[in-house]
Amino acid sequence: MSALEPIRSVVDYEDEVKQITKFLEKFVVNGKKQASVDMDDEMDIMDAVPDKQKPKYMALLRSVANREIDTVEVSLDDVREFEVATVDADLPFAQGSSLAFRIEHNARSYVELFSRAVDALLPEADESAMQDAGADVLDVLFQARRDRDRRDREALQTQGDAAAAAAESFPAALTRRYTVRFVPRSNQRAQAVREVGASQIGHLVTVRGIVTRVSDVRPAMVVAAYVCDECGSEVFQEVTARQFTPLTQCASSQCGPRARGRLHKQTRGSRFVRFQEVRLQELTDQVPMGDIPRTLTVHCIEGAVRTLSPGDMAHVAGVFVPQPYTGMRALRAGLLADTLLEAHHVRPLKRRYDELAATAPADMHLRLAALGRGDAYTRVARAIAPEIFGHEDVKKALLLLLVGAPAKRTREGMAIRGDINVCLMGDPGVAKSQLLRFVATVAPRGVYTTGRGSSSAGLTAAVLRDAATGELVLEGGALVLADNGICAIDEFDKMDETDRTAIHEVMEQQTISIAKAGITTTLNARTAILAAANPARSRYNPRMTPEENINLPAALLSRFDVLFLMLDRPSAEADLQLARHVAWVHTHGRHPDPVDPADAVDAELLRHFVAAARARVPVLPSDVAEYVVGAYVQLRQQHKAAVEAADARRTLARSAVDSGAAPATRSAIGTTTPRTLLAILRLAQARARVRAAEAVAIEDVDEALRLMDAAHVTLDARPAAGERPARTDTSSAIYALMVRHARTVGGTDAALPQIAYAEMLDRVRDAGFSEADFSRCIQQYEDIDVLQVNVTRTRITFVSAS
Repeated sequence: MSALEPIRSVVDYEDEVKQITKFLEKFVVNGKKQASVDMDDEMDIMDAVPDKQKPKYMALLRSVANREIDTVEVSLDDVREFEVATVDADLPFAQGSSLAFRIEHNARSYVELFSRAVDALLPEADESAMQDAGADVLDVLFQARRDRDRRDREALQTQGDAAAAAAESFPAALTRRYTVRFVPRSNQRAQAVREVGASQIGHLVTVRGIVTRVSDVRPAMVVAAYVCDECGSEVFQEVTARQFTPLTQCASSQCGPRARGRLHKQTRGSRFVRFQEVRLQELTDQVPMGDIPRTLTVHCIEGAVRTLSPGDMAHVAGVFVPQPYTGMRALRAGLLADTLLEAHHVRPLKRRYDELAATAPADMHLRLAALGRGDAYTRVARAIAPEIFGHEDVKKALLLLLVGAPAKRTREGMAIRGDINVCLMGDPGVAKSQLLRFVATVAPRGVYTTGRGSSSAGLTAAVLRDAATGELVLEGGALVLADNGICAIDEFDKMDETDRTAIHEVMEQQTISIAKAGITTTLNARTAILAAANPARSRYNPRMTPEENINLPAALLSRFDVLFLMLDRPSAEADLQLARHVAWVHTHGRHPDPVDPADAVDAELLRHFVAAARARVPVLPSDVAEYVVGAYVQLRQQHKAAVEAADARRTLARSAVDSGAAPATRSAIGTTTPRTLLAILRLAQARARVRAAEAVAIEDVDEALRLMDAAHVTLDARPAAGERPARTDTSSAIYALMVRHARTVGGTDAALPQIAYAEMLDRVRDAGFSEADFSRCIQQYEDIDVLQVNVTRTRITFVSAS
């Protein structure tokens, strides 16, 4: 049996280093002129060419030498542009002809090749940088090591022992003060986690997802240093895996072949790099039907650490490599191996508000200026979910939620939240969920979840065991992921009572206190909560209070600054406009264009508008503060009068209530509390931010009061025009329901038949009343000889139909 001949690589890596060196020396930014740049004298070239034509990477290496930066980012677009310009032809993107192709398909090896080229081209640091009092002490140590390495190598070469000279030299990873990272091509497609397979092992791939977990930044050893107790030599060992076997015997030429000294590890002489582990999860739109999201582990080194936070959506480019299991997991896994991504480049999909405001292009500033010259408040509010018809006041409240008010902190350290909480309540089919999804999508940090699919740990934080260290760590939930953003919770009424209690602290203090598994801490949850709740019995019942309809405790509902009730009431004109709007959207696949083209506001302009508004901090003048105080006192007096009138109406005779003469009372959820005063101030400051004003005006307070009054009016659930007013007495309403049911089964006004007790109880429950209300009604009408119930309580007989 003959042995197979080894397959030799078609790539000459020494020639690759020369091409890389040429690229680093001669590439300039402005087009195809880089091929003609002569780098015989670097300083002369840097002075001779214009600023726009200076070699890009030589200037970058100068910054690395001066300790200004510690990362050399090489763009594959630059490599491709350079090689095309060098040959001055249409170079195919293939293995044999394209350096960018070879880098992309063997990125891990080319990191070392680029590092070798950088080592050869790295200039000496400026004297001002080395003499700086704040310079790193390792610079002095590395320079001493280089000088000693050079002397030892020259001495061994003089003796003719070249192999020993190479063995005695320092590892290159020990003295490098930089890391090489690749920036992928701009036209490289971002893939889902499940799309990255075995065929891309070792390739530079780009993965799109959301960050769910970020570990602490820890030191990872890349070069271990030892000292021999016999000869005193330093011995170095490069670490390329998660685990390594430490050296025990000295291999230096200064130790004799028989008396090898023992090695002792020196932590100060070893080389460590910053290491962070990130968990990347697939986005919702990438998960197939019936499947669950997949996750991918991302390893961040040096400059890539602290670039991602939980809740960030980003494109992460890196080298896809396998990683064998270690420890007991290796025994269970057998031949299986885990896969991970060594991060090279991170591009967030949603930038924070401060980054958007700082990096807005010039054309965006012009669009923002044009938008601010008109009624920006109304025009931008219409841009929120434009596919949804109507709900103007709701959209204005959502705009104020996106903008928010400035957060304040007193001298004593007490924090006053500036985020605005909004709750949308009402009938099904009024686009509450669509509004929530749009707001969560527009916000730079938006988390969308549902009440039934969320637990207390999923909302706050869960205690998990770190796979790398085995320690118990906290993993933030939806409210922590939405820190400095918006958390949209749909089906708010479907949550368990024990899970809803976790939201109380977040909605006021904006913190989450944790005491689990020996971990006692407080997490930040500075988020605005946008909730949507459905009625308890499918549709809203105007005869019941909102608490009874939504089935939520008043202590939780009172923490919302604005509560809107979105009812689905038939109206010929409104239904016609809504039907035309929906038909137009389904016909054209987009929302209708505004009448005035200048009023068009897309999602990108909306984000920049909100970012610019959040950068402003309007003050509250003393006269406006007095106006707010007066308005609040007036609201309190109106609430007191409404409560006293409600108490008086409850003492009216049954006939007066049945006739509908008594007006409907305002719901208890619309009462005025001290939290209402804070809500008015937050809404007014958010309105001032939208107007780009430096101070809150009285018109901002009036708009805040109008929005809150509009929400309260809807909470009253008054009947529409032409409808009979709802009766406020529960017993009278149940009796009327019984009469209507008796007529439907064949009765007349003169003689109403008997009805089944159980059947009537089901109808009463469907109408939104309880069994206790039904029993109370039967007892009251039995006392006045209107109804009679048999002993077995199976039949109800009408004695009088008057």
